[in-house]
Amino acid sequence: MPTAALFLYILPIVLLSLAIHEYAHAKVADSAGDPTPRMFGRVTMNPFNHLDPMGTLMIVLSSMAGFGLGWGRPVPMDPNKMRNPRWDHFSAVIAGPVSNLLIAGICAIVLRLGASALPSGLVIFLTLAVLVNISLFLFNLLPIGPLDGMWIAGTFMSPPVRHQWVRWNLTTGSLVFLGILMLGWISPELSIVSKVLMPGRELLEKLLLGRTLL
Repeated sequence: MPTAALFLYILPIVLLSLAIHEYAHAKVADSAGDPTPRMFGRVTMNPFNHLDPMGTLMIVLSSMAGFGLGWGRPVPMDPNKMRNPRWDHFSAVIAGPVSNLLIAGICAIVLRLGASALPSGLVIFLTLAVLVNISLFLFNLLPIGPLDGMWIAGTFMSPPVRHQWVRWNLTTGSLVFLGILMLGWISPELSIVSKVLMPGRELLEKLLLGRTLL
């Protein structure tokens, strides 16, 4: 597929997927009693309220290369304002990746039930949506840097250890995270993230679609 045509498919998928991901974070936190996401205008499906320029660009470019890696602008949350700070925060954080898995699952169901009756353009769109959202689901579960996986892992640590864990990830860990990503930018062969996530992606593709996409 020509690069320009692929870009036209990928861009709306990325915008919609990011909007749903960040909205899921914000909505669950808001429902748990934390007013912070609403104060910052994040309880919305408007994608432009959630975009991180670098993270969005990375998703588009990496999706065109076969693996959607990137992130949206983090939703501000204050666990102390939630009814059950530890587990409500956990629910709000994990809601983002889970929303991507749900999108992938819904698109896969449509493809498996009616691909033969759908226009070819829609089949391509849905297939790419499965690919992008599986990738976002897995990528955001990585327990490093500012990704959702870091906060999820911290939920199961004692308060002192969790404090040090979060502090390290938001400082040194974020630099390590960017360094790892830069290796993939230099050469796909050096992409540690893709190598780590590829088995999980292939497994989810087989489960959802009955085949791998690449």
